[in-house]
Amino acid sequence: MIIGIIISYLVGAIPFSYILGRLIKGIDIREHGSGNVGATNLIRSAGKIPGLVALFLDALKGFVAVVFVTDFFYRPGLLPNIALFKIMLGIFVVSGHIWPIFLRFKGGKGVATAIGVFIGLAPLAMAFAICIWGLFALIFRYVSLSSIAMVISLPAIMFILHEPNEYILFACLLGLSIIYKHRANISRLINGTEYKIGQRSE
Repeated sequence: MIIGIIISYLVGAIPFSYILGRLIKGIDIREHGSGNVGATNLIRSAGKIPGLVALFLDALKGFVAVVFVTDFFYRPGLLPNIALFKIMLGIFVVSGHIWPIFLRFKGGKGVATAIGVFIGLAPLAMAFAICIWGLFALIFRYVSLSSIAMVISLPAIMFILHEPNEYILFACLLGLSIIYKHRANISRLINGTEYKIGQRSE
């Protein structure tokens, strides 16, 4: 179980946006745009293709942790059920993305990795939540607002779809963490200075 947790954290800590920014554009993404080590800032700073690749890879980290790492390391009797082990690995893979050891514990906001986690845990519910993200993005054109709407809606969608109570509680806690990580974005939204989709940064 401990090995599974460590691997999940280290997988989550791989800073794909930072790596792709260095390889493709020769930039340190932390010195551009919002300074966030995430796919959205990479899209603004380096273009759509590297940003979308980083988004996919960040989501893949979460999926790998709760599906493949769980299957490999879970043993009956470790915890009351396998769902709790998946949640534990989900917590650590997202924590790795937010606080990566490779970048002195300063990473992204965890949205893409959390999406990957819940694609592995509750794919139908996550699909509906992604639709909420898309609707907000289409109407308001703010990634941050769309992400907040998605994580707020996810627990409700999971409840309607009768997902396990452990997963619903996990979605609530993870959503609160992601909203907290967006506090600077929320301030910019209130002040009218938040980046919109399609807006490039210098």
